[in-house]
Amino acid sequence: MKLIKATEKDIPMIQELARRSWQKAYAEILSDGQMEYMLSTMYSAEEISGHLQNPNYHYYLILDEATDSFDGFIGYEHAYENQTTKLHRIYLVPESKGKGLGKKALVFLAEKVAENGDGRIILNVNKYNEARKFYESQGYKVYDEGVFDIGNNFFMDDYLMEFIIHK
Repeated sequence: MKLIKATEKDIPMIQELARRSWQKAYAEILSDGQMEYMLSTMYSAEEISGHLQNPNYHYYLILDEATDSFDGFIGYEHAYENQTTKLHRIYLVPESKGKGLGKKALVFLAEKVAENGDGRIILNVNKYNEARKFYESQGYKVYDEGVFDIGNNFFMDDYLMEFIIHK
């Protein structure tokens, strides 16, 4: 596996990888309307471009070197809170499941966070998303929960998870 820093030219690939992964991950959790709304707003070219222009926000494409295919991406923001990096996005296409790419991406993230001087990683995960079990298997713990209004009469019902970096 190789992680490649994303640039503006990679926005269409990020959008396509998000759509492919969401269709599997959220099919049983979100309505088609909410999924389309979230993809069109959170993954608009303008939104991603804004992230890429923020010096604290980073996107990396996840390349499976064995198949020479891009299987996902990770997006995170240093200094989201004091000494805290927020993992905003980590998505893998369904056919990449079981290859260890998610685990390796989280190890990469922890290394980047430690290099940056933050001591904590936080993320939100839908309460009904199986990904919670994956995060827990990697040392993340639920510290709170919340319901977030994302507009258009849609809400996210999430667990808030954290990982403490031991220095």
